[in-house]
Amino acid sequence: MEKIASGLYVVSTPIGNLEDITIRAIKILKNSNFILCEDTRRSSKLLNYYQIRGKLIPYHKFNERKTKDKIINLMKKNNIVSLISDAGTPAISDPGMILVDQCLREKVNVHPVPGPSAVTSAVSISGFDDKYIFYGFPPKTDAEADKTFKVLRNLNYCIVFFITAKKINFFLKKFREYFINRKIFIAREMTKVYESSIRDEVKSVRDFSTSLKGELTVILSKESN
Repeated sequence: MEKIASGLYVVSTPIGNLEDITIRAIKILKNSNFILCEDTRRSSKLLNYYQIRGKLIPYHKFNERKTKDKIINLMKKNNIVSLISDAGTPAISDPGMILVDQCLREKVNVHPVPGPSAVTSAVSISGFDDKYIFYGFPPKTDAEADKTFKVLRNLNYCIVFFITAKKINFFLKKFREYFINRKIFIAREMTKVYESSIRDEVKSVRDFSTSLKGELTVILSKESN
């Protein structure tokens, strides 16, 4: 058995289907002294499924700055600490980058444990180009969204966004304003029972008339010739 060194392990977890996790991720989590997670209730479902017992520490956007020093000290005492998010790869539009940066500043080992990501999952089934820019969550206000899209529309690459379901119609309107000559791919509930996706022209895609929940992964293609 390979010895697991102390330090921080950034562990990717399933974006939906609990079986989408690597053997190495399970091994790391089972051997962790502490597991940092956004929501202990959600993470417990995954950990219980794989009979993983560990001390869970809440780590989210509201406490990541004030808890980072305490977590750094745990690793300096030769503890194995894993960081997981509610779904997917931590620090990608999720808490974690502040802690990773501090670890690197203080010479604490940081190890990636790759796995599921909503970004690559959606790109792989979009049928668009494999050269893309990942933006994450776009600004929610009119003024900030306009400012951002005025810049992004000049980049002729696929662009990947995370968008909350309740804001999708707001952003569809913006896309029709700034990206009218592109195609759009919208993925929801990926890897889950009710997985679905839509691919259409930006100028043709319709607003959603029913209430959606959760987060959507949205891809804009390069400009059509």
